[in-house]
Amino acid sequence: MTRVYDLLIQGGFVMLPLLGLSILTISCGLDRAWFWFQLLSQEATLVDDVLGTAHSNLEQARDIAESAQHLPIGRFLYAPLKLKQPTPETFRLAMEAAGDKELIKMRKGEKLLETIVAVAPLLGLLGTVTGLISTFNNLKIGGGGTTVEATKVAGGIGEALITTAAGMIVAIIALLILRTIVTLHSQQMDYFAEVGSELELIYRQVWYEPLLTPSSSQG
Repeated sequence: MTRVYDLLIQGGFVMLPLLGLSILTISCGLDRAWFWFQLLSQEATLVDDVLGTAHSNLEQARDIAESAQHLPIGRFLYAPLKLKQPTPETFRLAMEAAGDKELIKMRKGEKLLETIVAVAPLLGLLGTVTGLISTFNNLKIGGGGTTVEATKVAGGIGEALITTAAGMIVAIIALLILRTIVTLHSQQMDYFAEVGSELELIYRQVWYEPLLTPSSSQG
């Protein structure tokens, strides 16, 4: 703990916003990790239960989906199942609207991480510049120099290096978290499309009873 405090002091004022960005990065990462852990650990079982039940009992499948409203996939499946005898087009439209809404929610934190990835290296660069300015201000060209002056010069160089490294570390961590979220989001888009197609196919084949057209009723 003392070592971290010393680094913050040596890095200068730029270390304070970098510390704030690192806290935001870690908080966002933990929040998204918990969200994706809950979703990925439960959605496969839920989808199997809903699709398996939908073949024989659509109302029971709806109840299963309704009981999983805390999960995006549960809300996605419940949206079309709660409708009363919809046409396949309405069934699919409700599913697509719910899917788009849930996939947008899954992008939570991406803008924040993108900002941190862009800003953290710039703050590190700012610390580098201020550190070098401090170094040159304490550097006496052609003079003998004292131990105190040499210490000030070394401190300025240390500030420049510390802030540069801190900015890069924060940006790298934020970028890794961001890329992981983007990858998981892309996989969920494909999964939602696959599950939605299977549910729509079950509804069309098993449950949809089209109204008789005038020509067919006359025949």
